[in-house]
Amino acid sequence: MRQRPVADVSHLPTYDFGAASPMWWGTLAFIALEATGFALAIGTYFYLAVLAPHWPIGAPAPDLLPGTTVLVILLASIVPNHLLELWARRQDLAKVRLGMIIMSIAGILPLIVRVWEFPALRISWDQNAYGSIVWFLLGLHTTHLLTDVGDTIVLAVLMFTPKGKAGRRFSDVSDNASYWDFVVVSWVVLYLIIYWVPRM
Repeated sequence: MRQRPVADVSHLPTYDFGAASPMWWGTLAFIALEATGFALAIGTYFYLAVLAPHWPIGAPAPDLLPGTTVLVILLASIVPNHLLELWARRQDLAKVRLGMIIMSIAGILPLIVRVWEFPALRISWDQNAYGSIVWFLLGLHTTHLLTDVGDTIVLAVLMFTPKGKAGRRFSDVSDNASYWDFVVVSWVVLYLIIYWVPRM
């Protein structure tokens, strides 16, 4: 009878951070899919801009104030977000709890400002092709904001329960912080397209 070698893996951790975590790869794949969606929408924007004799079509350039306010909030959130990721890797529960509260607020604030941002586009979504594409771009990013803020709030609540002390929750917080970076970077690109391309 042949004996098969067996490895005892019971001592190995059940979670990890970064590339050693399957969830990290899942988050990366999710970001790649969403970045592709953004690229297609941006390509549509420039396709329409090239075809149009004047851009924007039948409207002035959007009001800068709401979009710039969202940009400032998101850029400012990078500091607490990276601190949160550092605290998560150190598994410092008290600091992670504080960081999750801060990041939940940092996610809600741009959503509040965005209520004024849609009217600041100075065009209706159904007025023409320009109106449709800028509303679509802004709506696409708003969807990403909503989903990540929802995830952040759920994680924040979990960190205040006994489940928050489980090591894999710290890994979840780290992955969530990585996704937030994508939300911020994507808005920098969309902000330039929505607000500054029409001014060129």
